Amino acid sequence: MNPPAALHDRLHRLRVSHSRDAIEARLNQATPHVYLQDFVFGAVDGIVTTFAVVAGVAGAGLAPRVALALGVANLLADGLSMATSNYLGSKTEVARLAKLRRMEEEHVATVPEGEREEVRQIFSGKGFEGALLDQIVDVITADRQRWVDTMLVEEHGVRLTPPSPMRASLTTFIAFVAAGSLPLLPLVASYPHFPLTCAMAGFAFLLTGWVKGAALGRARFASALETLLLGGAAATVAYFVGTLFR
Repeated sequence: MNPPAALHDRLHRLRVSHSRDAIEARLNQATPHVYLQDFVFGAVDGIVTTFAVVAGVAGAGLAPRVALALGVANLLADGLSMATSNYLGSKTEVARLAKLRRMEEEHVATVPEGEREEVRQIFSGKGFEGALLDQIVDVITADRQRWVDTMLVEEHGVRLTPPSPMRASLTTFIAFVAAGSLPLLPLVASYPHFPLTCAMAGFAFLLTGWVKGAALGRARFASALETLLLGGAAATVAYFVGTLFR
């Protein structure tokens, strides 16, 4: 497909997705939480963890079996630790949303005029004024659920659909173990471990960065190279620390 045809196709899809019916259907759906961040953090940390262990062992001149043992132990232990931390962090976010909702419901019930004034000032700050501002305040405060939701989003800046703690932690753990296993594969297969491990880790970094760039609409190559350089820097530090114990 040539560029003009690709551009025409993209514009057509944009027009279809912004038709009245399409917009109504999209806005009526609950906004799902995207677990891309959990995946990327898990994958990058998994590669860095195992690659750094192998690099440190190689720098110290120890046997490949030592690298494999330490790599597997760190892969599982750090993967579980990171998944647990993400689970607790996500639970905290859910609990914070519930606490703020209870607080705003109490405020609306106890000091409704003060809460109306907050709505007024929020939308006045967005440039609305006069009769239109009055109408906006009336519409929002006419429905208790809409009123509280508006305060949660506009005043506290929270998402109304927080992440699922279990899904977030599972995404992190799976990405951590899957990506972190790649630098260990040469050790399992008994190949010359460090050069091939470097190649496998580099491939994993590039692939993770490429996926991140594609998902975020960023330049894929730049995202892949950024991830490779950052991850490689951590492993380089581990290697030179290992040489101190050779």
